[in-house]
Amino acid sequence: MKKYTIQKSPFVVPTTDGKVIEEHFGKASTQDPNLSLAHMIAPPGWKEPFQTPEFDEYTYIIKGKKQFIVADDIVVLEAGQSIKITKNTRVQYSNPFSEPCEYIAICLPAFEFNKVHRESE
Repeated sequence: MKKYTIQKSPFVVPTTDGKVIEEHFGKASTQDPNLSLAHMIAPPGWKEPFQTPEFDEYTYIIKGKKQFIVADDIVVLEAGQSIKITKNTRVQYSNPFSEPCEYIAICLPAFEFNKVHRESE
């Protein structure tokens, strides 16, 4: 029995906002409820409404910049930087910049839509 898994076909999450989400490991791709590992690309001008996830989220920026509003702080990360946002923290994710932002997101436990409380815009 192999002690590793190679992911060659990540689950591509359908979106309507131009964001690319490829979940390599997690509930949607491998039915693992403990962790989500996703490669993402946020287009210029993209943003999500404020939300309060019931999981910790780690983000590592590969290319471009991404803006986070965490509680009352505005944080901008660039390539090579990372952030951990603790579960039950109000946050907004966006890319108000002119270039796409490519990044890796890890959620512990795994991302689930019903565990993200989004606010109306």
